[in-house]
Amino acid sequence: MTTLADLLKRRIATTGPITLADYMSEALLHPEHGYYTTRDPLGATGDFVTSPEISQMFGEMIGLCLAQAWMDQGRPNGVLAELGPGRGTLMQDILRATKGVAGFHDALALHLVEASPVLRAAQSARLPNPTFHADVSTLPDAPLFLVANEFFDALPVRQFQRDGTGWRERMVGLDSDTLTMGLSAAAPLALLEHRLADTKDGDIVEVCPALPAIMGQIGERIGTHGGAALIIDYGDWRSQGDTLQALRGHQPVDPLHAPGTADLTTHVDFEVITQSAAPARFTRITPQGVFLERLGITQRAQSLAQSMSGDALESHIAAHRRLTHPSEMGDLFKVVGIYPDAHTPPAGLEP
Repeated sequence: MTTLADLLKRRIATTGPITLADYMSEALLHPEHGYYTTRDPLGATGDFVTSPEISQMFGEMIGLCLAQAWMDQGRPNGVLAELGPGRGTLMQDILRATKGVAGFHDALALHLVEASPVLRAAQSARLPNPTFHADVSTLPDAPLFLVANEFFDALPVRQFQRDGTGWRERMVGLDSDTLTMGLSAAAPLALLEHRLADTKDGDIVEVCPALPAIMGQIGERIGTHGGAALIIDYGDWRSQGDTLQALRGHQPVDPLHAPGTADLTTHVDFEVITQSAAPARFTRITPQGVFLERLGITQRAQSLAQSMSGDALESHIAAHRRLTHPSEMGDLFKVVGIYPDAHTPPAGLEP
């Protein structure tokens, strides 16, 4: 049987090395062999677990945050959207938590941006009549209340290594019959001219080609029509270093081994996210744990714990810790809010 590795090797042998972004695109979204197009990657039987799968409390906090932003902006008719909704767990918890917010469900139509046919099926089974989009460009021009949890980390990136006043691009090529990383010839790069001031020879910078356009469209809708976006992911301000990682069965593996069978991610550059969101405003980057605590997750955890005992209670306590503690997901994951110029930031975040 022909594998994706076979197809990539033939392509490279014919046309030469490919960018890391091209490799990631094929590995994640190839129509026949791509990671996201062929499987449900989430949960204990998958390759990784996200915050919504750890505890319902995560989605509840997000839902109430978006509902508060909706009320603060006058309860407009518009869109409730999620980028990369996984199995639909986060949106299911958002909808349940906001069921008691008068008018919220009636005012906001549910729209999901999802490329995976497998995950679209899971979302359709769990959520009420979602409208699907292949990308953000077809979301309606209307007030937009949006969440993106671990969406941007899966977007393909290119990697550049500093060489004097120029840059070499890290490319995927062949060594005999094995996929391997190599370097292009050094050349000046206008895209990274500003990074000459804070890098040295050998440093690696990652660039996500799709990110500015996606955030630009989100920022345009929110800045023009109103709404709010919560971007939650691991990363920091300004890309630095090789952050590419692959997970299979919850264990790290070689990103170039058996493409299409492992999840590929990189750390998110929050500087690019915020700078691409004009004309909307952006908040300070806030650790996930701090954000959730400000929204009241500990009080919610204590309330839920009153009806629990034994193993269920221990699991509940562990889930709260995993979401909020600095040594777990609390500091690794960051949150940034996008909001209109004339309004206050989403709850839990600061301008």
